[in-house]
Amino acid sequence: MQAALQGFGQTDEANALIRLRDRLVSRGVNAELRDNNCALMVHKPEPGLPVWVFVGYGGAYYSWQSAEKRHPISDVEGAADVLAEYIAK
Repeated sequence: MQAALQGFGQTDEANALIRLRDRLVSRGVNAELRDNNCALMVHKPEPGLPVWVFVGYGGAYYSWQSAEKRHPISDVEGAADVLAEYIAK
């Protein structure tokens, strides 16, 4: 039973990452799901290391930059805007 409940939480997190990826791609940002939809890899427009995005804080936030940056998953459009700006730096 516990394994099934853990899978349910992972599905919610994966769906949140899929929504974010779709918003980023619609803005022309190269983003791809990785690790069985547990992480989102966002490529910078210039050569450099990608930004890895996860769902954390009990499923409430997208987080990146070693969890120093975060944005509520309830605001997918805002998260896409913030991430697009972040990778453009």
